[in-house]
Amino acid sequence: MRDTTIVDFLSTLADRVPAPGGGATAALHAAQAAALLGMVARYSTGEKHAEHAEAVAGVIAETDTAAARSLDLAEEDAAAFTAVTAAYRLPKGEERTAAIAAALVAAAEPPAQVAETAARLVELCERLLPIGNRNLLTDVAAAAEAARAAAATARVNVEVNLGGIRDEGTRDKLRARLADVDETMARAERVTAEVRAGLGS
Repeated sequence: MRDTTIVDFLSTLADRVPAPGGGATAALHAAQAAALLGMVARYSTGEKHAEHAEAVAGVIAETDTAAARSLDLAEEDAAAFTAVTAAYRLPKGEERTAAIAAALVAAAEPPAQVAETAARLVELCERLLPIGNRNLLTDVAAAAEAARAAAATARVNVEVNLGGIRDEGTRDKLRARLADVDETMARAERVTAEVRAGLGS
């Protein structure tokens, strides 16, 4: 997926194939949010922003890592969903049931991590908004919206797997990892609202 052009990715996404799908898209939303924040941070360096140099450097390092990890998660999601499809193709019986349950647990992990990544990216939006280059604040809002999309999309891609996971403890742990998604989305919305309020239009 890292070496695929945007046109080819969208063509595959639109095709009648099991993956990539919504989970990979969630991860790419997160990657775009991270990249946008990295751009704003890099435009927020130099003498004019010296007071916040340490915080900005931290944002750059963290968003670069988050962008790379999000791409990994996109690939992991596609691979995991392919494994789910393969499990459903097994002959009916206990072995198939167990294989499906295991594959669903594995498939829930990448989007759960994406939701967690999105929450952190919204926090970085909040950190960068008051100290970043004022000419790029709409890009902070764009990052917040991308992170919000990542969180919402990741959540449904975890939830769709829960019904087939037999272990209640595993289901509870996955649900707990999604507990802050609504708050993440609300915080993202507040970032965008603050940016829009300052546009003066």
